[in-house]
Amino acid sequence: MKKVIITSLVLMVSTAAMAQDVMDDGSKVVLPLETQQCDLPNAPPPIPEEAEKADLLTAQKFVKQFQADMVLYRTCLGVETQEKLDGLMDRGDLSKGNVQALLNAYNYTVDMEERVAGMFNEAIRAWKARQ
Repeated sequence: MKKVIITSLVLMVSTAAMAQDVMDDGSKVVLPLETQQCDLPNAPPPIPEEAEKADLLTAQKFVKQFQADMVLYRTCLGVETQEKLDGLMDRGDLSKGNVQALLNAYNYTVDMEERVAGMFNEAIRAWKARQ
């Protein structure tokens, strides 16, 4: 049986968890209603500890799909670009809590992409070291 170096990352953020903070203006840190239906993607499947080239090629496809899905998620949230992030405070339809929740969601997705890419790169380095 092969060991696994990537444990499955569960990427579920509940709006209840995001609503725990309250901003100075009294607004709750919660995603705006229209963005609560956006589907946060799950992490790609684990990579075997002693992955072979075929395992890495398969993992690469999953990582790329995960990254594309994260872009779609950020697009659904309306924060797919730095310009959109910068413009959040100018939107009159968002409370400070909504803005913070969107920033939190954006930062979370970027962090998850970096973690997944880092684990994939670690698997590649381990494979190269065995060659």
